[in-house]
Amino acid sequence: MTLKVTIVPCLSDNYAYLVEDAATGALVVVDPSEAPPVKQALAGRVPQAVWCTHHHWDHVGGNEELGVKEIVGHASDRGRLPGQTRFVEDGDELRLGESRVRVLHIPGHTLGAIAYAVDGDAVFTGDTLFVAGCGRLFEGTPAMMHSSLRTLATLAPATRVYCGHEYTQSNLEFAAHGEPDNAAVREAIARAAALRANGKPTVPGTIGDELATNPFVRAASAEELGARREAKNAF
Repeated sequence: MTLKVTIVPCLSDNYAYLVEDAATGALVVVDPSEAPPVKQALAGRVPQAVWCTHHHWDHVGGNEELGVKEIVGHASDRGRLPGQTRFVEDGDELRLGESRVRVLHIPGHTLGAIAYAVDGDAVFTGDTLFVAGCGRLFEGTPAMMHSSLRTLATLAPATRVYCGHEYTQSNLEFAAHGEPDNAAVREAIARAAALRANGKPTVPGTIGDELATNPFVRAASAEELGARREAKNAF
């Protein structure tokens, strides 16, 4: 494993990430919602780029203050993503030192949402895929979200999932409500509770975890996903 990920808590429950190729020291920042904690974590290091998963302010609010020359986002977010200099599409490839990074267009939460999948090692999913959950459908449709989650579910089961928020415990409560006999969900609840009790993040999960516990990844159809999202909104 050549990828080093540093989790940077921001705002009330957001996560930004420092992502480093350990072999070369190449470094990027993912979703800097605010600059001060990211700058503190960087400790003077200069990242080569900022990778943005979508245009919402609580993921891009620190973009310009960081002073990084390359700010990456989906082409459709042109004009909505502060400081954007690189406009990527589904299937485009980025480089992080010796690591290859594939851009996945995953609309649903927003129309321009993307994930960054790093060499089968980790994926940065923003607010599309959470640990045990998915984002609200602010701009997309249930069909879009269902397709996007199916795309992410094809990644290797061991792929680490780094998402945009610390929503895991409430997501797992909803999962247990829908599948009270799911032993994997019960185990995940205990694991998340222990981590939070020790002041640690529940992130990352893995794609394998999501296949076993996430009610939205497990939805058999767009209609089922939409019904579950509506139920979660009111949960």
